[in-house]
Amino acid sequence: MEKRPLNGTGLDLSVLGFGASSIGAEFRPIDVDEALRCVSVALERGMNYIDTAAYYGRGMSEVMLGRVLPQIPRDSYILSSKLGRYAPQHFDFSAKRVAESVDISLERMQLDHIDIMFCHDIEFVDLDLVVNETLPALLKEVKKGKVRFVGISGYPMKIFTEMINRSEIDVALTYNHYTLQNDMALALVDPCRRKNVGLINAAPFSARLLTNLPLPAWHKATDEVREVAAKAAAHARDRGSDIAKLALQYSVANPEFASCVTGSANPDRVNLWCDWLEEPMDEVLVNEVKDILKPIHNWVYVEGRPENNDG
Repeated sequence: MEKRPLNGTGLDLSVLGFGASSIGAEFRPIDVDEALRCVSVALERGMNYIDTAAYYGRGMSEVMLGRVLPQIPRDSYILSSKLGRYAPQHFDFSAKRVAESVDISLERMQLDHIDIMFCHDIEFVDLDLVVNETLPALLKEVKKGKVRFVGISGYPMKIFTEMINRSEIDVALTYNHYTLQNDMALALVDPCRRKNVGLINAAPFSARLLTNLPLPAWHKATDEVREVAAKAAAHARDRGSDIAKLALQYSVANPEFASCVTGSANPDRVNLWCDWLEEPMDEVLVNEVKDILKPIHNWVYVEGRPENNDG
């Protein structure tokens, strides 16, 4: 699988990264053996980048990775995890919790270091705390050799522009903002380049919105968004394709993002994604689908504190 450099880090990531939220049962109950096999399939197909978080499955995702990763040469994959969010309404970005969280994540995964540690969903807290306490504490973990690079992740675009300007992060991980429906993450390309910050995209399917699968119960899509997305999916089907295939190919194709992260607890689906990337993208059909999606182009929702969202 093609790899791209992650700006400012010296790391080369597979263009498709394996998101381990699904093996933490974030979307549905899982079969443990199948979920574990997903990690092996991803690595076998050339996906050298794995992303997880303490939050995913409330630790389950990291524990599951701890069943697989210790048997794999450490220099053959790049791993990121996240700290600061531990349950839907439980956030702790204190310096004390940073040190504890890094150690707990390493213990769960049975590893001695994590390549990238993200501050997770920072839109839910005062960004001053992240700048003045969380990131300095994380840099201490870098000095100890437990973490190699530090970054931020979250949903609103505003948090990225502010943090890129106010802090010395290495990596930014954005989700749902470079898809067939939303291209707002393109506004981060130049700021990241100027500050030598690596940029990663996640969620090409926008949490199943751009698939034929039912949306998870927590999805915030409005009735209009669901209806328009369903029309786009039907059009792709009528043309003998799958909107999920188009969505994946489209998001991965942009070289401004080092990797595009998505995950599944179904090994057959992981294999299918890799097969899709070996096929040429139907640009005519992609443009037709984007035309159908125009009424909801760049639709977003509020996540976290109002002051951390635009508008």
